[in-house]
Amino acid sequence: MKINSFGVVDTAIQRPCTYFDERPNDEGISLLVIHNISLPAGQFATPYVDDLFMGCIDHQAHPSFSDLQGLRVSAHCFIKRCGEIVQYVPFSKRAWHAGRSEFLGRSQCNDFSIGIELEGTDTTPYTQNQYNALQSLTNALTNKYSAITQERIVGHCDIAPGRKSDPGESFDWQFYFAGLF
Repeated sequence: MKINSFGVVDTAIQRPCTYFDERPNDEGISLLVIHNISLPAGQFATPYVDDLFMGCIDHQAHPSFSDLQGLRVSAHCFIKRCGEIVQYVPFSKRAWHAGRSEFLGRSQCNDFSIGIELEGTDTTPYTQNQYNALQSLTNALTNKYSAITQERIVGHCDIAPGRKSDPGESFDWQFYFAGLF
């Protein structure tokens, strides 16, 4: 797996969305944030995560989707349960994944981070294929962006405590880290 100079993964499916902007002042990339998402909650292999990130979700398709009306959110990449990686935003750009957040005293984590979404929930175990894809992607990211070290790989829960809980108790950090670097 390789990442080109624009921040595009050569093996990922490219689904360019419009929910991103420029990083401020050529901000360096120094943080990796791991999230989870499923739409509707707890349902996998639906088109709705893609629809959300592409800005075309049908708010009438499920009762819980009314809460998503007007939401403009994105991730750099989404890893499906089968291990397939979809890239929405080049890493060189700022995706809108972290919201109100802080890491080591710095707010606005979107400015200096990469956001990876795993298809899942806080309590559903992630698949081996997802861990394999995430480990490969993480290794490519740390090779490209040397400021991302193991200490600078966190869950959404770590940068937005009390507001976010993902990737949740089901994420095996020890197993994940064992396959890195």
